[in-house]
Amino acid sequence: MDANDAHQSPLMSALKQRATAMVSERFAQAALGDDALSREQLLQSLHELRVHQIELEMQNDELRRIQLQLDEERASYFDLYELAPVGYLSLSDSGSILKANLTIAKLLGMDRGALIKQPFNRFILKDDQDAYYLHLKRLVESGQTQSSELRMVTKEGQTFWAHMEARVTQDGVGARMHHVLLADISDRIHLDQALKEKALALDNAVKAADKANLAKSDFLSRMSHELRSPLNAILGFSQLMAAATSPMPTPAQKVRIDHILKAGWYLLGLITEILDLSLIESGHLSLLPEAIRLADILADCAGMIQPMADQHHIHLNIAELDRRYFVQTDRVRLTQLFLNLLSNGVKYNRPGGTVQVSFASVGADRLRIEVRDSGEGLSADKLTHLFQPFNRLGQEHGLIDGTGIGLVVTVVADGGRVCVDKLARHGVDQQHH
Repeated sequence: MDANDAHQSPLMSALKQRATAMVSERFAQAALGDDALSREQLLQSLHELRVHQIELEMQNDELRRIQLQLDEERASYFDLYELAPVGYLSLSDSGSILKANLTIAKLLGMDRGALIKQPFNRFILKDDQDAYYLHLKRLVESGQTQSSELRMVTKEGQTFWAHMEARVTQDGVGARMHHVLLADISDRIHLDQALKEKALALDNAVKAADKANLAKSDFLSRMSHELRSPLNAILGFSQLMAAATSPMPTPAQKVRIDHILKAGWYLLGLITEILDLSLIESGHLSLLPEAIRLADILADCAGMIQPMADQHHIHLNIAELDRRYFVQTDRVRLTQLFLNLLSNGVKYNRPGGTVQVSFASVGADRLRIEVRDSGEGLSADKLTHLFQPFNRLGQEHGLIDGTGIGLVVTVVADGGRVCVDKLARHGVDQQHH
């Protein structure tokens, strides 16, 4: 038998047998003479036989093509089913394995042939058996595809996490079958667990840091209060000694008293700012909002800063502000804010420089107040550290007094903000009515 004959179907063989029988019958009739065929009839029969032969050969070619296509599809099916990255199982209604691909056999550590007729629940971790039976119950009751995650056990006793999807069908005789898809998700489960542990550790660290920060703020607040009382006494006695007339302090004593007063006032200001900082960080800073005319508050601040500006030969240039502009905020904190910005503009300026205050409307109920100075400004790197407590941006070893807290404790009214541009121009946005 050649290759072509190997691909002949039963139908083609039957057609050949029928054609052969028909020709044999015609020749038998001619030989018996009962119904002798004429020469033309014999030629006609031979012609019909050749036509049938050609038709059979064409059918044979078509069948061979279909057979090759089936072989290719069978090979594709093998790749898709047997070598799929996930495991496929077919289970009987009782839970026995009827069919399995190579992937699931590899996952479970068994030969595929050995899996057949094995109870599927044998490979499910005992602690997850209830979850599996609940999965089956939902599957049977709903008839819809169900999915779940559970732990499975290999032949060697190793455990892995699997994602399982199952659906119900019926075979040719109406028996119910379960088709199951299994994928190993152990890596994803372990990664999720690691991320949860890291998130929990980070949350605990944040809570610990917040607790420590509150404890620090509470400590600073208590210490500030404790230090102010004896410091006020020192300043009081120093002022009495400086004002004494009988006996009057000697010039040397006057210099020492002035040093005590200067250091005392500086220390008192530092303690006050630390107290404000601790209140802000602990969330205990109380504000007393009221309607404040901005023009008045700016005029008061300019008057308080003017002596410092005169001492440093700095010209204050404050634009005229419409007296109809009001802001709802704490008067003391707003005054503190403007004093800090103006004093910084004066202290870190150049001799003969200027501090300019201008205004611009930026919305229906917002006003931008910009404080510019002619000083050296700050580099982009220093700007990122501008609002850090006690960070004087390299000026701590200079001759200019300061604590590095002024801008940090700056408090703005609701809806306002403090910002600084790349040229180190201080700006404040405030609401107005």
